[in-house]
Amino acid sequence: MNEIGSLEQNPSKLSIWAAHNITMMHAMKKYWSGTLPEPDVRTIADMANVFARPPIVNPETPLYYMYRDLWRDHDDHAWLKHHHLRYDITVIPSGIFNGEFIKTKGHYHPENPAGMSYPEMYEVLSGFAYYLLQRRDHTDVVLLPAHKGNTVLIPPDYGHVAINPWNEELIMANIVSTEFVSEYSEIEKMRGAAYYYMIKEGWIANSHYGDPIPMHVMLPLSLPEIGLEEGRGLYDLVGSGDTLDIMNQPEKHMDVLGKYSTAKKCNKYIPNHDNTRK
Repeated sequence: MNEIGSLEQNPSKLSIWAAHNITMMHAMKKYWSGTLPEPDVRTIADMANVFARPPIVNPETPLYYMYRDLWRDHDDHAWLKHHHLRYDITVIPSGIFNGEFIKTKGHYHPENPAGMSYPEMYEVLSGFAYYLLQRRDHTDVVLLPAHKGNTVLIPPDYGHVAINPWNEELIMANIVSTEFVSEYSEIEKMRGAAYYYMIKEGWIANSHYGDPIPMHVMLPLSLPEIGLEEGRGLYDLVGSGDTLDIMNQPEKHMDVLGKYSTAKKCNKYIPNHDNTRK
């Protein structure tokens, strides 16, 4: 696993890391048969204020790659556009940054016209992920471990961060509404999410949130009501009869969203070490 924090001491690694974009393109061919645009690249400079410890490396060092608005053919593109949806793939290399596992920046979603924030769906295509969800009012944190083939629904009112805690690339897909722009400012203001995941200390609370927020650990839920079930990937829903209107109108799917409240009651604790990958 790469220790990114050591790049400053070994500049020769920078060229290797910069060349990782080429490796990403090759890796993507295993999971995407359609046209592949140039990725949006999240760098150290973009992430500097959301890690547990300040950056000590080249601010232009890339951390992860986002391939947005993907579609395999024009029929799929038309279907996605008609339903106001977007399909993306994100590649997060394995690595450590100043003792912390590489993660996404984290964001919240704004409210739809009915007053509920937009949800989002993820699927792990390769690797292993921790999805760290937190209520916008800082009263609840949910940890969702997900393996290859697992799908995860991010419910309304929760911000989220994806962490790669494994020794291989994390490749994940998402479907999200095109009717909003993600909101990063609150996560930035709080210097990251409510917890950091460190290679030595495990989970440590972000002191900017005050007292540690209780965390629930949940396994990914099967949601056949919206087409998410074993053996069916997110892209399988594109062009199908499942319109995924929960992405734009979550208020019409309270039965699905209610599953989270029930499942969270199974486990509640404040973590101080890694006991979630067993």
